[in-house]
Amino acid sequence: MTKNVVILDYGFGNVRSAERAVARAGADVEITRDFDKAMNADGLIVPGVGAFSACMEGLRAARGDWVVGRRLAGGRPVLGICVGMQILFERGIEHGVETEGLDEWPGTVGPLTAPTVPHMGWNTVEAPADSELFAGLDADERYYFVHSYAVHDWTLEVSNPKIRAPKVTWSRHGEPFVAAVENGALWATQFHPEKSGDAGAQLLSNWIGTF
Repeated sequence: MTKNVVILDYGFGNVRSAERAVARAGADVEITRDFDKAMNADGLIVPGVGAFSACMEGLRAARGDWVVGRRLAGGRPVLGICVGMQILFERGIEHGVETEGLDEWPGTVGPLTAPTVPHMGWNTVEAPADSELFAGLDADERYYFVHSYAVHDWTLEVSNPKIRAPKVTWSRHGEPFVAAVENGALWATQFHPEKSGDAGAQLLSNWIGTF
C-alpha cells in the first residue's frame, strides 16, 4: 500500500523540491496547510528555510505547532528538515534574539563558528551504526547543507531501559554539530535530503519505510 505524506506548507521551505523527492521515494505526496490532512497523513514533513524566529511565527500561524505536538502524542511520524529541524529544539538565538522553539528536544540553536559561514555545500556525516535513517548508505556519502546556525550539544539522556535512546548523527563544519536525530516518531535532518541526490532519496525511502 502506497504511503501518504503531507509537506506542511506554512510559508517557509523548499516545498516543491521536497515534493519531487518524496514522490521519487515512492509515496503519494501533497503540499498543504490543511489541518485535517496534516493530522491524518501517514507521514508529515516540516520543512524550513530562513530565520528561526520567522519560521516559528509562520508555523504557529498555521497551527503547525499544534499539529506536530498532536501527531507525536499519537506516535505519528514527523520529519523536520533544515530549520524545520532546528525549531524542534528548545530555543534559537540569532543576532542576539532568543526565540522559543517547539521544545521537543532540549538544546539551543546557535551560530556556527567556522572559517566560512554559511555552511553551504556537500558534507559527510557520522551516523550511529544502528541508524535506520541512514540504513544502506555508505559512511562517505555526502549530503547537501545550507545553514549558518546549528545545535552544538546533545543533552537529552534516557535513563529508562524500556525507552529507546535517540540516535544522533553528527557532522562538522569548523566545529561538530547535530546533523540528524532519530527519536521515536520524530526524525529530523539539518541537511536537505531533497537536494542530496540518490543518497537523499534513499534516506527519504528509509523514513517512509518505517510507517
